[in-house]
Amino acid sequence: MTTETPRDTARTRRDGGSAVLAGAALGTVAAGVLVALVGALVDGAPAAYGALVGAVLAAGVMAFGLVTVNVVAGLMPGASLMFALLTYALQLLLVLVALTALDGVAGPGEALSRGWLAGALIGTVLVWLGVQVVLAARARIPVYDEPRETVRTGGGS
Repeated sequence: MTTETPRDTARTRRDGGSAVLAGAALGTVAAGVLVALVGALVDGAPAAYGALVGAVLAAGVMAFGLVTVNVVAGLMPGASLMFALLTYALQLLLVLVALTALDGVAGPGEALSRGWLAGALIGTVLVWLGVQVVLAARARIPVYDEPRETVRTGGGS
């Protein structure tokens, strides 16, 4: 006979989500700074600014998505997949709106290098996703709750 301690799965999801958020943000910031340094050395200040803007945009949009999906998964686990898909569509829309706004603010090549911005955006999103997958797999967040008590039927003495 074994005794299992009940797990607080909402707390486990929240703590696991916070660790994933912190790790993914740290990896994204490191990748963004690295790309900005390379951009500064290769193409100068506009490349570095473009890379930094791309990395910050990626980190902000991805953090928004992770936090909102984590909150919904804690409140309504059954709706988390649907909400994750809707959040993905919203993230794409946010990036599109931000890029359109940036295009209107700075002319092509004036203050930001479009190529470095796009490269940093894509690269840091890929770093975010890679770190998020690795940390989420290591967090071992339960997908469902096991029943606390099993009822045995039948049997005799």
